[in-house]
Amino acid sequence: MRPSPKHAFTLVELLVVIAIIGVLVGLLLPAVQAAREAARRMSCQNNMKQVVLAVHNYESSTKWLPAAWSKPAMSGDGWSAQARILPYIEALALSSAVDFGAGYGAATLHVDGQDIPVSSFRVPTYQCPSEINDIQRIGSNGPEHYPLSYAYNAGVWKVHDANDDTVGEGMFTASKARRFRDCLDGLSNTLAFAEVKAWNPYYRDADVTGVISQPVLESEICALAGSFKRDTGHTEWVDGRVHQSGFTTTFTPNKKILCIDTGVEYDVDFTNFREGRTSGSPIPITYAAVTSRSYHLSGVTVGMLDGSVRTFNDSIDRDLWQDLSTRAGHEVVAVPE
Repeated sequence: MRPSPKHAFTLVELLVVIAIIGVLVGLLLPAVQAAREAARRMSCQNNMKQVVLAVHNYESSTKWLPAAWSKPAMSGDGWSAQARILPYIEALALSSAVDFGAGYGAATLHVDGQDIPVSSFRVPTYQCPSEINDIQRIGSNGPEHYPLSYAYNAGVWKVHDANDDTVGEGMFTASKARRFRDCLDGLSNTLAFAEVKAWNPYYRDADVTGVISQPVLESEICALAGSFKRDTGHTEWVDGRVHQSGFTTTFTPNKKILCIDTGVEYDVDFTNFREGRTSGSPIPITYAAVTSRSYHLSGVTVGMLDGSVRTFNDSIDRDLWQDLSTRAGHEVVAVPE
């Protein structure tokens, strides 16, 4: 008897099956990525909620909002608002090592026989899951700093004038703690915190004296310039200076401020004069264009002063964005849903 022929897939059939599987994977992958991004965005919103609630708990305990930056009674660099609310985000171990009378450089935790700087520890609540540079900053002597994703509202453009100790329009101000009653525009209409990108390039210490008009065009920032730092903006959660733990609404969310340094184009921030620096007379005013940025698509997560959390689109009107950052501008604003 003749043996029955053996049936097998032809090469063409195998290629067709592989092509179909490839098409199905291609259709499924965007859905999986969208689901992952939705989960990361939800986690980010939860972190923002915890930060704003911590501010409320701090205010309930002290009757004041945390100052954005304040000079320590002893020598050292000024602490951030984020450092002051550590006990209210369940970071008690870090909080126990903090002495607000001294600079943050003196704060350490003793771990495994070594004194580790508090500034180098990762605070999970301050990290957006979509941040691609969630990494420790290493200095010449080892671990030095850790970045953050949520920055305080420092206002529109002016941050601090050390000549007369006046401050900007934001709800969190340098050298002065504020109260909720100072928010005349209403807590639901005023920004508290917004997302920022870690390791952002920035210009600092242009040291222009006198009044600097608020920039309208991004190119004006490039003209002001100053000392260029390629990748250390928003890498120090302990530091209260605006380029490290704050943001301003000079430009709308995710607006690219493109400047060229040594032949390379960077999306930059700007601070005219760092808070707390010494200088001659008159002291340059601290103006800052520190833009809110996010890795989420088409917008940034923000926390309003009333505790609500929203997502503002990149296309938000610039005047509205700036009105939302003032504590007492008396603007009539309609917060986007």
